[in-house]
This record gives sequence, C-alpha cells and structure tokens, in this order.
Amino acid sequence: MGKKEDAMIAKLVKKAAAKVAPPKDRTNQYDDTLRIRPADEDPDAKVLFKEMRRREF
Repeated sequence: MGKKEDAMIAKLVKKAAAKVAPPKDRTNQYDDTLRIRPADEDPDAKVLFKEMRRREF
C-alpha cells in the first residue's frame, strides 16, 4: 500500500471511530425494582456461600 491509501484508511478509521456511541444505561427502561440492590449481607452469610461454592454436589 502506498502513503495515499494508508492516509485514506486512517481517515476512514477516524471517521468510523467518531460514530461509535458509548453504551446507553438501560436500567431505567426496565422494572424499577431491578435497580435496587440489597445492602451487603452479614459476614456469616458471605462465609457460608463462599464455602458452598467450593463444594461439589
């Protein structure tokens, strides 16, 4: 490829990159209850679930 072709490709890439929009926050599009996150659980529950993940059933 020549310099002219490289410059054209660089121009097209720059143009395409400008068109890319950041991802939208779609949480408000759905149920309001999905945005509510429960507070951290007690430490005993964390330990229990951590142990359960390690076990094989």
